[in-house]
Amino acid sequence: MANNIKKHQITQEGLDNLNKEYRELIEVKRPANTKALQEAREQGDLSENADYDAAKTEQAEIEKRIAEIKNILDHYEIISNVKTSSSKATIVKIGSKVTIFDHSDSEKYTYEIVGEIEADPVQGKISNKSPLAKAIIGKVVGDDVEVHGIENPYRVKIEKIEN
Repeated sequence: MANNIKKHQITQEGLDNLNKEYRELIEVKRPANTKALQEAREQGDLSENADYDAAKTEQAEIEKRIAEIKNILDHYEIISNVKTSSSKATIVKIGSKVTIFDHSDSEKYTYEIVGEIEADPVQGKISNKSPLAKAIIGKVVGDDVEVHGIENPYRVKIEKIEN
């Protein structure tokens, strides 16, 4: 069998968080939901039982998330987040923390480039598939690049890279 299965790129921290969420779903949320379903069934007529409907909806959400996490845990690749001895890393890659200067608003921003499943722009974690990450991966400090793949392309300068 050919190994054509897509690997989910994830940091060790992201993997630890997924394992924690998986255990919470299996050990806490699923049993609580099973109990809620049982209590709702005991109320009698299920056709007009709002508690039963809510518990069934929650059950579907829990089982869907368990399946999603299981798929990730079965097919992941750790993004190396090894710190270099020098603060001047040479190249932007997945796992890098990058400070850029955005020419469009003359502001500096720092982002960590992570796999898609860990992306959280509010926390400064951007997907390696995002237009910004695609533009800066493989670049070095001092490079000035144009970010495409969005309505209004813009230019950024790489100021600092931490690997």
